[in-house]
Amino acid sequence: MLKPELFILPLLLACMYIPATAQQYTKEVEDKIKQVENNLASWAELEGQPPVKWTLQERMRHYKTPGISIAVIRDYQIEWARGYGWADVEEKRPVTPQTLFQAASISKSLNGMAILKLAEQQRLDLDEDINTYLKSWHPSADSGRITMRNLLSHTAGLTVHGFRGYTSTDTLPAVVQILSGRKPANSPEVKPAFAPGKRMQYSGGGTTVSQLMLTEITGEKYDAFLQREVLDPLGMTGSFYTQPAPADKKAWLATAYKPNGKPVPGKYHTYPEMAAAGLWTTPTDLSKYIIETQLSYAGKSSKVLSPAMTKTRLTPYIDKSAALGVFILKEKQHSYFSHNGGNEGFRSTYYGSLDDGFGFVIMVNSDNFDVAWEVIRSIGRTYGWSDFYQPRKMKPIQVPADTLQQYTGTYKLGNTTLVTTLVNGQLHISIDGGEPVAMYFTSHHEFFVLDFSFVLRFEKGGNGFDIVGGNDRFKKQ
Repeated sequence: MLKPELFILPLLLACMYIPATAQQYTKEVEDKIKQVENNLASWAELEGQPPVKWTLQERMRHYKTPGISIAVIRDYQIEWARGYGWADVEEKRPVTPQTLFQAASISKSLNGMAILKLAEQQRLDLDEDINTYLKSWHPSADSGRITMRNLLSHTAGLTVHGFRGYTSTDTLPAVVQILSGRKPANSPEVKPAFAPGKRMQYSGGGTTVSQLMLTEITGEKYDAFLQREVLDPLGMTGSFYTQPAPADKKAWLATAYKPNGKPVPGKYHTYPEMAAAGLWTTPTDLSKYIIETQLSYAGKSSKVLSPAMTKTRLTPYIDKSAALGVFILKEKQHSYFSHNGGNEGFRSTYYGSLDDGFGFVIMVNSDNFDVAWEVIRSIGRTYGWSDFYQPRKMKPIQVPADTLQQYTGTYKLGNTTLVTTLVNGQLHISIDGGEPVAMYFTSHHEFFVLDFSFVLRFEKGGNGFDIVGGNDRFKKQ
């Protein structure tokens, strides 16, 4: 029997696809918006068949994504911003361009600006040992000489990839307790894994060290400094780092949802690790950050950082892509600065070109970000930004029915369950009770689906066959 929430959420999404209060743009821009909404694309194209074209509405239903907010930048301006679905399903509160989402690790990009602002004010040296500035906590003695460049580029050799946040009933730890791994912190101690400068290893723990440094250098609260020195000058008037969120902002906050469409208990988590994960913002506000970065990089603006310091921020350090709070991606047509984000019940991404002044921001209040990648491909299709739409040509083959029958069944890895079923001669797969999708075979044992950009395979296992992808093995039950 279907659980009620499995069909109530899609019904609500269908009823509130586009808010009635959506801002209207010129006909040209509205036509572009409609193209983006109606041309969501897969990572693959089947040889001899036209490319798939999904609508945003049907894909939000498919992925049980309650809400999504999108902003597109063109010629150094926000061309359009629009919200879809629900900020809160139970309250029937729609997503609008003003709805605030947790930016998660995108917080690190704005944190990088704040730290470099201190450098421009000559209040810290990016190449000095961080112990020069730290007072209440220091990395263990065997950590080696760590600099701020190391912290911001994830080359400090420190542990703790990310943070899971705290519920509304949890006692929030102080930053020193977080770094030390002491209760009430729910994350381990931030400590060295290898010598600084050796290589890049993503570390939200290292970013949290930079948060402590900022407060000890300035003597100010972290969120207040970021608001005055970074967010306000950028015009990010709806955004804030304050954790927990201020009471007067709660009406604007999106509720976080799990992949099955159920809300996170307490609506969302709190992240005292503000520099690493604490920013609440909108795609519109993040677009202002992107545009200022682009203009400053071009030598045309300095609202927060000088053009020279902006170029320093966007220059990879040790690693080929990790810069100072941001990642640099060199694609076929252009280079981009970018960052993704993922907190409990929230996912987001942004891309800004290093030339020509274009980009986009996408935020969802779900742990499932798959619909956003399809929106990105649709944006690429619509605007002719080919770096974002490069489908792989795939040639499926016919596999004998008796072989397909052997592949049917239930497969498990940890808390994830895959179920394969044979329907009208074609094998389908569902993940954790989701909608079954068609499987296409490139050999008698390798297959792909249009939803996910990787190829899986069947391998002999204890109960006949297992499903294997990379280092993951889903065992047949």
